[in-house]
Amino acid sequence: MSLFVHRPAPLGSLQQLVLLVTLRLGEDAYGAAIQRELEQLTGRRLSIATVYVTMERLEAQGLARSWLGPSTPERGGKAKRYYAVTTRGTQALRRARTELQRAWAGLDSHPAFGSR
Repeated sequence: MSLFVHRPAPLGSLQQLVLLVTLRLGEDAYGAAIQRELEQLTGRRLSIATVYVTMERLEAQGLARSWLGPSTPERGGKAKRYYAVTTRGTQALRRARTELQRAWAGLDSHPAFGSR
């Protein structure tokens, strides 16, 4: 019997943001849309390559999935790759939120974060 409890690796802030944006976009979650929505929400400008690499890593961890949509003439016959957050991804986001809430609890009265 192992003495260690296996816990999934915590999500990084970029992974959290990309998953949250993917959830927000629903059926319209594809690379460029994720990139635009992330910039609108956070002001952070990510390269499209960063979005795709992040999504590939999330897929490899089972936190997201992807599929190809139909090819379209306006894309030169190329299909868009769409993304969705898996149940496991949603669970990871909930864990991350809980961890952050616990870490922030009570800090509003801390001198560094008190009223200014």
